[in-house]
Amino acid sequence: MHGFHASPVETSLFSVLAIASLLLAFVMLGSRWLKHYLIAFAAESWIIAILSAAIGYIDHYPELYVIALLTIVFRGTLLPYLLLRITRRLTIERELEPLLRPSSSLVLGAAGVVFSLMVAARMAYTLPAATEVIILALTVMLSMKLIGYLMLAVRHEAISHVLGLLVLENGIFLGTQILVPGMPMLLELVILFDLLIIVVCFGVLVRYLMGQVGSTSALQLRRLVG
Repeated sequence: MHGFHASPVETSLFSVLAIASLLLAFVMLGSRWLKHYLIAFAAESWIIAILSAAIGYIDHYPELYVIALLTIVFRGTLLPYLLLRITRRLTIERELEPLLRPSSSLVLGAAGVVFSLMVAARMAYTLPAATEVIILALTVMLSMKLIGYLMLAVRHEAISHVLGLLVLENGIFLGTQILVPGMPMLLELVILFDLLIIVVCFGVLVRYLMGQVGSTSALQLRRLVG
């Protein structure tokens, strides 16, 4: 795990970017409008790209510049565009029947952040050179994963589910940029292209759902057809 030797100014920059990405995850969790989901996800991806470039500059990992550029192109631009086209074709604007109200979802998300902070602090005790940034990175990573799982659990629209998966993966990606910036570039590229494959498969699945049940809501999927 990376020791993360940074100046106080650099530490503050990384902290602000990590917290901003977590707040954007809460925007997705607390809204019913799919357009808000996409805008927040795109902004979150751009923040992660900026974070990757900053770490590459400070810790002398030039490959992170490539990762930052690909993150902007794929996560911050292409994926939101593809998902926006899908939602426009389906004429779906918002989540109609969430399992929980947005306010209740936000409360659960806040509880997840507190739980993540406790777990991160406990994990930090076992690390030889744990810093505040590492604890924050672990907290944000775990929190975004929990928020992603929560979106999968309390939302019914298929677009909400795929965004939950993308938020979950964004949390993992953000954590690895801070904790393990020297991770092989090939692995980073595989993760980025996996997201594109997920969205393409999602588009095919949505067309199938509309053709078979006339809806993209999980509430309409009452049985499995072999």
